Formats: sequence, C-alpha cells, structure tokens
Amino acid sequence: MDKPVNNRAWFLVLPVLVIVAFSAVIPLMTVVNYSVQDTFGNNQFFWNGLGWFQDVLESDRIRAALGRQLLFSAIILAIEIPLGIFIALNMPKRGFWASLVLVLMALPLLIPWNVVGTIWQVFGRVDIGLLGHTLAMLGIDYNYVNDPWDAWATIIVMDVWHWTSLVALLCYAGLQSIPDAYYQAARIDQASRWGVFRYIELPKMQGVLLIAVLLRFMDSFMIYTEPFVVTGGGPGNATTFLSIDLVKMAIGQFDLGPAAAFSLIYFLVILLISWVFYTVMTAQRDRT
Repeated sequence: MDKPVNNRAWFLVLPVLVIVAFSAVIPLMTVVNYSVQDTFGNNQFFWNGLGWFQDVLESDRIRAALGRQLLFSAIILAIEIPLGIFIALNMPKRGFWASLVLVLMALPLLIPWNVVGTIWQVFGRVDIGLLGHTLAMLGIDYNYVNDPWDAWATIIVMDVWHWTSLVALLCYAGLQSIPDAYYQAARIDQASRWGVFRYIELPKMQGVLLIAVLLRFMDSFMIYTEPFVVTGGGPGNATTFLSIDLVKMAIGQFDLGPAAAFSLIYFLVILLISWVFYTVMTAQRDRT
C-alpha cells in the first residue's frame, strides 16, 4: 500500500521560493531583458538582438579588464592556497593555544569588505599610514596612488591578509578529521615529514581544498569593494577589474544595454571556470 503524500510540506518551502524569486530570478530576467534591447529614454525600448553581446566581446577595454582579472585571481590562488596550507599545518591541534589561534585567524574574516579597503587605504598612505610612512623612511619610493606596481602590490597583500585565514581554517578542519591511527602508522614506518604530508594529509585535505579553491577563485574574480576603495581602479586603469569596469559602464556611463550583456557574460565566465576547476579537481581526487 502506497504511503499518503503530505503536500503541506511545500508551504514551508514556499517562502524561500518567493524570496529567491524576488532576489535572484526577477532581477536576472530584468538584466536579460535589457541585454537584448536598446532605448533612447522615456522607457521606450526596441529590439537589439545580440548586438550588445557582440560589442562586449569585441571590446578591447573589456578584454584588458578580463586579462587583469585573470592575472589577479591567478596570483591570489598561487599565494593563498599554499600559504593557507602551511599555516594550517603549523597551527596548534588542541588546547588553549589552539582556541586562541582559531579566534585570531577568524578576525580578518569578520571585517566588512569596505572597512578592509578603508583600513589599507589609510595604512598605505605615506603621510599618515604606518606602511607607507615606514617604507618612505627606509628610502623605498612607495605610492599606490601613482604607481601601478605599488597599487597591485597593495591590493594583493590586502587580499592575502583578508582571505588567507579562510583557506587556513578550511585546511585545519580537514587536518583535524584525520584519525591518529594514520600518524601512528607513519611513525612506525618511519615516514618523513614530507611523506606524511604527501600521502596522508594532502589526500585528506583534497575535499576542503576544492572548496577553498572554488570560493577564493569566485570571490577574487568578483572583487570590487576593496580595490575600488583603495585605488578607485587606478592609477589609470591599472586596477580596473571586470567588476569595477561593469559598475562604471552601468552607473557612470548609464549604458544599461551593454552593461547587462557584460554582466551576463561575466556570470557565464565565472560559472565556466568554476566548473572547470571542479571537474579537474574532482577527477584528480577520484584518481587518488
């Protein structure tokens, strides 16, 4: 005899569906609508087809922003993932110091993005900032406002300071899940420290590393607030990443059609690269 189906459970899910519809689906449909139409104002639209998408894909300005964005994300992943693993491996495993270190590691993650940008904007100033003033006293010509290399270095160091804790905490959680029997067997076999890391710790961390890489890539690829507060996309266009360029196009220039097409392409690029990361790392984990 079949069990009766209780459809009243859907009433519990309905509020969530309504919230998602208003916060995600409806705005997305609005963006799609703008991306295929043009307007001369006064809410008078006419069909433009894929014209805006073609203009965006052929734009040298957007290609340059994409190149800067990919470079930034690659640098961030190359620094934060190994550094986070190193910190996690050297964190205390239990006791008072473990609790203290966990709290200290979590502090940067609690600071809002705009506050992080403001902190580093002041921190890097030559006149009142500790970093900028110290470098000036050491005879180092540092000015993130006028020098593109200094601007890039400041944003990269700021992001590493802000988000390496996330990678370290994820890796630490993965290390804590390893049974002590694995380490006991390694000591009996007189395995080296590198051998323990290579054959015990790293395989056990692959799941959390996959999450860390995906989170850090998506966040670094969509970064906006911190570099906008610190440099405003400058000097020139040196730190004008895709998100900053998109906001300038949509709000600064009020080109809603190209901005809508740009945002959809932006979303698809993030989705595609994240899928590639996930597929490659999952296949690598299954092989091991």
